[in-house]
Amino acid sequence: MADLKAKFEKAGEDVKKLKERPDNDTLLKLYALFKQGSDGDVSGPKPGFFDFVGTAKYEAWAKLKGTKAEDAMQKYVDLVKKLGG
Repeated sequence: MADLKAKFEKAGEDVKKLKERPDNDTLLKLYALFKQGSDGDVSGPKPGFFDFVGTAKYEAWAKLKGTKAEDAMQKYVDLVKKLGG
């Protein structure tokens, strides 16, 4: 687990150094996997109707509800590697 956590944290740094900005769907997936891996299931109130970005992020994270943190971390690491990070 410690090894996975280290890879997860490194991927979090590497994603900021990507040569190309990923498309919005990929960014949402990255966000959701990172939040699930670091914070667990979605929490807090859903953002207001006019907060489109916040709502999209919340809903992407909510789709991962029940996913184990370790699984989310591994998927995040794999996705960042795939993107060239």
